This record gives sequence, C-alpha cells and structure tokens, in this order.
Amino acid sequence: MAKATFEELLEAGVHFGHLKRKWNPYMAPYIFTEKKGIHIIDLNKTIAHLDQACAAMKQIAKSGKKILFVATKKQAKDILEAQIKPTRMPYITERWSGGMLTNFGTIRKAIRKMSSIDKMEEDGTMKTLSKRERLQMSRTRAKLDKNYGTIADMTRVPAAVFVIDVLKEHIAVKEANKLNIPTFAIVDTNSDPRNIDFIIPGNDDATKSIEAIMSKVSAAIMEGLEERKTSRDKAKTAKDAAKEAKDTKETTEAPEATAEEK
Repeated sequence: MAKATFEELLEAGVHFGHLKRKWNPYMAPYIFTEKKGIHIIDLNKTIAHLDQACAAMKQIAKSGKKILFVATKKQAKDILEAQIKPTRMPYITERWSGGMLTNFGTIRKAIRKMSSIDKMEEDGTMKTLSKRERLQMSRTRAKLDKNYGTIADMTRVPAAVFVIDVLKEHIAVKEANKLNIPTFAIVDTNSDPRNIDFIIPGNDDATKSIEAIMSKVSAAIMEGLEERKTSRDKAKTAKDAAKEAKDTKETTEAPEATAEEK
C-alpha cells in the first residue's frame, strides 16, 4: 500500500489549519505550532493516522462491504466523485437527506421508485401516460437521481462512513454514531474529533489537500478490492481443480468396480 510522504503532504498544503481564534481545543494533540495567527498541523501525525485509516478501509473493501463517502462542500465534491467513483463505493455530493442512515428503509423506497420509473420507460408503459404525467415522472426521476443516484447500489447500511469537513457533515456523523457505524474523516483544526473513530488531521478546505488525501484513500480501497478479487479467483480455481480431480477419480475407478462385480 502506497504511503503518503511528508513532502507530498507539505506541497499540497495539508498542514494549514484555521485561524488560531477559530480552533477547537480537542485538536490540540494534532497541532504542531502556530504561525502568523494560523495553526499548523503536525504532518507526521497526519501520515500516521492516514496510514491507519487507509489500512482499515482496505480491509473493509477486501471483505466486500461498503463505505459511504460524504462531501457536499463545493471544493470537495468534484474531487470526491473523481476519486471514489472508480472504486464503485457509494457517495453523497449533493445534499445529505436527514435519516439517510437512521431511516434507511425510507431511502430504499425512494431508490426503488427510481428503478420502477426506469422500468416503465423500458417496457413502454411511460408512453401510455399523458404528456403531463410523463413530465412529472421525468422530474421526479431527475430529483431522485440527483439525491440518491450515487447510492442506488447500496442495499444495506454501510460498514463505515467517510466525511470531508466534520462541521458541515455533522448530521451524517451523528447518524453514524447513533448506529455505531465506524467513522472516518479529514478533520481540520476548527473541528471536534471526539466523534470520529479514524481521524485524519488535515486541511479540509484546499482542493490540493483534499485531493492528496483522497488519492491515498481511493488507492487503498482499490488495493483491497483487487486482493478480494485475487482471493476469490484462487478459491474458484482450487474448487474447479478439486472437482476435476474428483471427476477424474470417479471415471478411472468405475471400470474396476464393474470388473469386481463380474
């Protein structure tokens, strides 16, 4: 698993925190110093925590479970989508709907409604409706796709939740905590890290900083998925070999049994 380097994070500006007057005292262990009124994050601790978080997410991906990624702030949403979409993990970049985790059954109903509209378009049922009804259906489908399209394949509550900006995504964190779902987050100096299980101390505002961290996260997940695929392929090969050996043995032993009966 490729690890982040000090120089790499430094160049991306991961070490820049918020103004000293905006800090959260609980972030004190992760702050290296203060410069010109701005807190500087200890990148050595960022690297250690990032490695730990990536290792945990790799194992979750390897086990076949899902991690839900949440980033609705403007400077993070495009980066999150670009980095996470290839992993086929669910993600939210538009708006966090209250109860998305704690009332997951209702969310699934909305997703099923989206699927039913797609089915109506495929089998031609949509053409039998009036123009007004078709327009209404299309608008409903567009709205559902905007809010839930990226989690359409999430059939159950995720194994973990990853957020960018703990303050902005506080509802997602609160719901995950309520359901005892492990939480991962990029935590800046103005945030409270106490409700996060895997803290990644870092600048959650700069695009370069977010991209530097998310590239490592996505790489770890892809590695976990690849190991899962390799493991399953090996298991299938071993199973096929065992079946072939069994069939061969039965074929070679059959004439001998017939001879003994005679």
